[in-house]
Amino acid sequence: MRIVKVSLGDRSYEIKIQTGLLSRLGSECLRLNLGKKCAVISDVNVKSHFANPALESLRQAGFEPVLLTIPAGETAKGLKTVQRCYDELAAHRLERKSFIVALGGGVVGDLAGFVAATYLRGIPFVQVPTTLLAQVDSSVGGKVGVNLKAGKNLVGAFYQPRLVLCDLATLETLPLREYRSGLAEVIKYGIIYDRVLFGRLEKTLDKLLARDPQLLTSVIARCCEIKAEVVGADETESSLRAILNFGHTIGHGLEAISRYGKYLHGEAISIGQVAAAKLSEELAGLPADESKRIGALFERAGLPTSAHLTKAMRRKLHDAMQLDKKVSGGNVKFVLAQSIGKVQYGQKVPADPLERVLENL
Repeated sequence: MRIVKVSLGDRSYEIKIQTGLLSRLGSECLRLNLGKKCAVISDVNVKSHFANPALESLRQAGFEPVLLTIPAGETAKGLKTVQRCYDELAAHRLERKSFIVALGGGVVGDLAGFVAATYLRGIPFVQVPTTLLAQVDSSVGGKVGVNLKAGKNLVGAFYQPRLVLCDLATLETLPLREYRSGLAEVIKYGIIYDRVLFGRLEKTLDKLLARDPQLLTSVIARCCEIKAEVVGADETESSLRAILNFGHTIGHGLEAISRYGKYLHGEAISIGQVAAAKLSEELAGLPADESKRIGALFERAGLPTSAHLTKAMRRKLHDAMQLDKKVSGGNVKFVLAQSIGKVQYGQKVPADPLERVLENL
């Protein structure tokens, strides 16, 4: 088993990575000194694969779990779904010492974490991510939240889980498109923080696409280590943590203007990262050959690197980016790469180069 610690004082927790961890969910929760009552929040797709093993493990450990099922997909990540969860938690009389298990991908983790952060002014929660994207990114670091029509994750909190269990067996049932989507976040870590990781991904991508267990364990652990280091240094994104948003300003905008229906998150930020690399060439000194390597790796991963935007769509995208959480003083702030493995955050991007990049997407 690989264990990565997120060091945040009395809110520190472990990320455990291994095949077969779902069957140990109950025993792992016992170590956390939680209340007996708990709720497992999952979506309709994940439920059919993993809800019964999770519930059985919790029962065997002496817990009293109830299952809350939400629709699948980004459109479920809204306040209406949150309200439904609140009502069900109240009906089952969960208490302050009760806890929530987020069983699913990034949507489930973000929403369940937000519910945990706000129900009874905060109850504990455990992340059990079942997608590659959630295992390397959204389950770690305590960003929880939901979407508004105006944009993604505009309502949320920083609220850390008590534990993250990454069972690699859950990735075996993951559709290829979802798996590729997760690779967008994996590649991001190489671009923003670890040049060696990026080179390793270039060499081993075929093996990674084949879901080699040993390679997956190593790569997921490295991604979690990077995020743990960044979050440990800047939990609430006042400085360094902003580097994790590379490609997300444009990516989140694409998700918003397509009403969260056309692109998976990883697909949108793949396009966003390629666009950010092109901006970086012009504004941050990213060598052209490194920009090409970035685009080529996303293409080899089977991810989109372009989006054909009409003038009207570009206007909508600009408007969506203005609502991004990273806007300060009316200025959209970007993360730009100086080289693979080294980025700058909080960068203002003039209108002309941004428009050129969007026109040529």
